[in-house]
Amino acid sequence: MRRRSFLQTSGLASASFLTPAFLRAGLRGSSTSRQGKILVVVQLSGGNDGLNTIIPYGDDIYYRERPTLSIPPAEVLTLNDYQGLHPALAPLRDLYQSGELAILNGVGYPEPDRSHFRSMDIWQTGSSSRQNWSTGWLGRYLDQLPANQHPYHALEVDDGLSLALKGNLQRGFAMGDPSRLRRSVRNPLLPEQAHAQVHEQHTVSYLYETLTRTTEAADYLYEKSRVYRSRQSYPIGNFGRDLKQVAELITADTDTQVYYLSLTGFDTHARQQGPHQRLLDQYAKGMAAFVADLKQNRLFEDVIIMTFSEFGRRLAQNGSGGTDHGTANNVMLIGGGLERAGVLNSPSSLSRLDQGDLIYDIDFRRLYATLLDRWLGTRAEPILSGRFELLDFI
Repeated sequence: MRRRSFLQTSGLASASFLTPAFLRAGLRGSSTSRQGKILVVVQLSGGNDGLNTIIPYGDDIYYRERPTLSIPPAEVLTLNDYQGLHPALAPLRDLYQSGELAILNGVGYPEPDRSHFRSMDIWQTGSSSRQNWSTGWLGRYLDQLPANQHPYHALEVDDGLSLALKGNLQRGFAMGDPSRLRRSVRNPLLPEQAHAQVHEQHTVSYLYETLTRTTEAADYLYEKSRVYRSRQSYPIGNFGRDLKQVAELITADTDTQVYYLSLTGFDTHARQQGPHQRLLDQYAKGMAAFVADLKQNRLFEDVIIMTFSEFGRRLAQNGSGGTDHGTANNVMLIGGGLERAGVLNSPSSLSRLDQGDLIYDIDFRRLYATLLDRWLGTRAEPILSGRFELLDFI
């Protein structure tokens, strides 16, 4: 069997075979601790309805185009004279008022694509809509790090690795549950089979070496996951569990600089109100618990949380009580080290549309460039294959 075929079909492929060198170093007794800033990326998969998240309650057009789906002005948690939060996002209002939440309106890219898969590829790779890249923006960031020297890497809290964390030379590590990962890689049949043939085939030799590194990584993450047990109350469900795990790993001083996790279910074509409210409630309560965890351990100043979705929804509601695929959307940034907070730019115009969709104001690659340059401390231009004007929130 070819090496690539084996890795694609093996259950261990979801654990990201290309194990980061810093994890192996940690098992060899390295005393190096995490330093610098941490980026947490939260992906709202399915295309979150930004207009019912950050609500333009001051615009009559919003209510005209959404006669049954709009949020009544009396229920909106006002941020200024024009925009406010969905009532399910009440925990975020405290962060907004304390200068720990920033909102970017109208984030998108030229010639937008309304396909979930294509638009997510664009966001995860950092390409233009006319390019097809096979590596992610965070994966290429990892490629810039000195091999076997730098302690920072990236971890996706999932059983599979997103394109965003795949580079040419390095890639992030995917882990859903530390205990389950450790048990899976410690199956005695796997190393025995590889060891029996290690000198016979280069492919099997490679497999044995990779399995060893993956086992070491699993052991390291498992041990780190036991260092700190959070007492915060997180919402029930996968998203709350994932946030809790990230908080515990950060507090345990795990050698990881980028964390990536997702909340799914935002493709709300029909009967949107109930499901969307429940998703926003889950997100907001999860964020509140996560922030409280970080603050309790005096780590909030070192963390920025970026929340995005592959696109927004159309202005007008559809005939099924939902919204269809749109274009530009808002991005939320949460952190204790923001230089600017609040609503950072003007909201998207509801009177000037492109085929019924919002027109983007900020290219999402400006956001990436800012995070890479000013937060992760690396040159953004070679990673994004171009120069993008930086934003001033950090």
